[in-house]
Parts: sequence; C-alpha cells; structure tokens
Amino acid sequence: MAPNPTIAFIGLGNMGLPMAANLVKAGYSLVGFDTQPRQVDFPLADTAANAADTADIVVTMLPNGQIAKAVADSVLPAMAAGSLLIDCSTIDIESAGAIHATAKGASVDCLDAPVSGGAGGATAGTLTFMVGGEEQAFRRAEPLFQIMGSKAVHCGGPAAGQSVKIVNNMLLSTTMAGTGEAFNLGRKLGIDPQKLFDVMSTSSGSCWPVNAYCPVPGVGPESPADRQFEPGFATDLMLKDALLAQQAAHANEVATPMASQAATLFEQMQRSGMGEMDFSAMIKYLANQARPH
Repeated sequence: MAPNPTIAFIGLGNMGLPMAANLVKAGYSLVGFDTQPRQVDFPLADTAANAADTADIVVTMLPNGQIAKAVADSVLPAMAAGSLLIDCSTIDIESAGAIHATAKGASVDCLDAPVSGGAGGATAGTLTFMVGGEEQAFRRAEPLFQIMGSKAVHCGGPAAGQSVKIVNNMLLSTTMAGTGEAFNLGRKLGIDPQKLFDVMSTSSGSCWPVNAYCPVPGVGPESPADRQFEPGFATDLMLKDALLAQQAAHANEVATPMASQAATLFEQMQRSGMGEMDFSAMIKYLANQARPH
C-alpha cells in the first residue's frame, strides 16, 4: 500500500459524509460516490466501481446487507489485488460473511467495521469501530479509524464486528425500553425525575440510557430529550439493529425474550409514526400506552 493511500468512500449519507470529510481534513486523497447528489469538497465518481478502481482503500457506509453486498460485488472486480475494503455499514452477519468471502476470492483484504456514536460522533470524529477480519488488515486500517473515531476494537475474524454491534445494540434496546418504563412509573408515583436520576445513575439501576442519554428533558447530560427527541439515533435505525439481533438469535437458537419484546415495542413505536424520532422517545411512546388488565 502506498505511504499516503488513496481512498474511495462509497455511501455519503448522514454518517458517511462526515466520516469522509474527516479523512479529507486529515490530508488523505479521496474520491466519493453516492447514488444521491451531494455537495462535497472532494471529487465524485460517476459509479462505485470507478471510484474504487484507483483506490488503495475502499470504505463503504450503506443502509443494509443487500445493498452492501451489491456494492461489494461491483467494486471488488475493480480493486487491485492487495488493496483493502472496509465496510462500515451495520448489516446482517450472513451478508458480512459473504462480502469477506467475495473479497478473499478477489485477493482483497476485507474488514467489517460497523460503528457506534451516531451522526454526532461521525462529525466529531469520535466513533467507536467494532472490527472483524484479519489482524494485519486491521493494523492497516488503524490510521483511518483513529481519524474517524476515538476507539477501534479488533473483535475477531470475519463478521465479528457485525456480531459485536448487533449484540451491543440488542442490549441497548432493552435498557432504553426499561429506562422509559422506570421514569414513567416514577412520574406516576410523584417522584421528581431529577431525584430518580440522582439515585439510579449511582446505584443498581445505573446504565448508559440513564447516565448518558436520559430520556427526560433537563435531567442528566444534554440528550435528544432536550431537543424534542430530534434524532441522534433514530427509532428506525434502532429497530433495524434490534431485528438483526433477533435474526441472529433465531439462527443460533438463543432465547432472547426481553430483547424480542423490546424489538416489538420499537416496531410498534415506528408504526405509530415515531420512526424518525430518537429511539429514546420510547418513554413518550410508553407514556401513551394503557396498561393491559
């Protein structure tokens, strides 16, 4: 790989565009591609394959496994042997494994590297990368991860990054639903939510949705609840990850009754018209539900 590798970045949406912009700011030569028109400060190719054909490293950030596989199938024939494909999309484990297999057949190194941190983390360059693939490929990609994020963990072999992302967000879905239930019950019992936060954040109820992302306006650190649940991580995306977790649990015959119920709740929340709101608006959705008798 060249001392200053050229990069193709495919998928310039809410996450991909700021990630690509941070690489450009760091001095990397970058060409981008997206199916939608974008206003950017770097060159754009007319196809994904044309973006990839002169790149040492191709980074993709795409909506789902079907699209990620299709893009990989289009760019890998254009990539030189020994180059590197980094897929930062959050997709199903089977699709991630298929991309790794196709890359291996093309003699291209491959990493699945989904992220945590949302659009704000992408802009600030503070994402966490969960990475699956060979160790040497991970080491090649580390300089990019250090620019686009604040932490990168090599989780294991092919598709290990996707597996960790799915498991992490499965837990997040259940803890956020539980946090919403707790604050709603506290309100009905006449408890000041700040007092409840003061106790739960420093006792056995401590968890990330309480401590760092409290869904009650004016309580805890600033969060989407303070902005009418403007999304940092939309309900639509939380549901996507929750369903990916259920798909993996079903395929591996693992009982996940709490996560299954959380996925159902987020699906109901989406159907109620709240899909574009932050997933922490679960508290608002639950507050409008009558307790079954």
